[in-house]
Amino acid sequence: MPTTQLLQPESAPRPAFDLAAVTERVAVQSRFVRPLLEEIGRVVVGQQHMIERLLVGLISGGHVLLEGVPGLAKTLAVSTLAQSVRAQFQRIQFTPDLLPADLIGTLIYHQAEARFAVKKGPIFANIILADEINRAPAKVQSALLEAMQEQQVTIGDTTYPLPEPFLVLATQNPIDQEGTYPLPEAQVDRFMLKVTVGYPTRDEEMTIMQRMAKTGKAEAVSPVVGPEQILAARAELNNLYVDERVEGYIVDLVLATREPERYGLRELNGLLEFGASPRATINLNLAARAHAFLDGRAYVTPEDIRALALDVLRHRLTVTYEAEAEDVTSEDLVARVLEKVEVP
Repeated sequence: MPTTQLLQPESAPRPAFDLAAVTERVAVQSRFVRPLLEEIGRVVVGQQHMIERLLVGLISGGHVLLEGVPGLAKTLAVSTLAQSVRAQFQRIQFTPDLLPADLIGTLIYHQAEARFAVKKGPIFANIILADEINRAPAKVQSALLEAMQEQQVTIGDTTYPLPEPFLVLATQNPIDQEGTYPLPEAQVDRFMLKVTVGYPTRDEEMTIMQRMAKTGKAEAVSPVVGPEQILAARAELNNLYVDERVEGYIVDLVLATREPERYGLRELNGLLEFGASPRATINLNLAARAHAFLDGRAYVTPEDIRALALDVLRHRLTVTYEAEAEDVTSEDLVARVLEKVEVP
């Protein structure tokens, strides 16, 4: 019998890259970034890391999970960003009694007409704020899976597309807080970034007090960018240049979480139960492109990769019980990987 040979996919030749032309287009497409940052800064004090990561998610189409103790402006930052964008916005407060139908919608029977009608839920919007997402049980959190991955929801036997652009920005309290439910692994993996939100500095805290310690509503913001501009920026990300060595660096970082010995990380044996999935490779590439776009560059550097690696990988690594006993976190493991894997 003839032997069947598996054909390896051939890498397509790279088209010629016109740095000047792409740089010019990036400059045009990113004009809204500065006004958007200024508008958000009118309300949110400090938290530059969180705001930048929210913009990375907005431009690249990647969902973002913000984790931090109450009172750190997580909800305020997301709602302010949404108000600065000329698009549909829905805030969903996750509670223990929430049902999946409260998110995606349901079928309602009209007795007079003897028929079922679809009542769409709040998920049908451009920007979704899933506030305190880990206050609801897993069955409610899992209702977002199809929406976040395939940008559609199924009600009854019919599938409905979600509007473009579509983005889920979720907040959660640390999992050891009272009355919280850890997110399922499949749910967490669908977030491009998991951002840990810290406390403000003393000067920032002083400004927060002077600005917010007043009666009445906070200062309103005006929309400065529309869906068309966001979609155009996303399309431009595809034209940014990523050198093969930079792509190899992304792959090596992710593979080092699965095969640590291969990269001289034998000390991770026994500490790392599961490494990052291929979704991490894709998201790290996209996030790095968005980071370069925000900087006005038409090309991605290893510094873009390193800047986003922790936020892309920290929620995709599962540590062992031994690591927990030694107080070793997934952030510690990502730091070791970044230190060991050679930078091109």
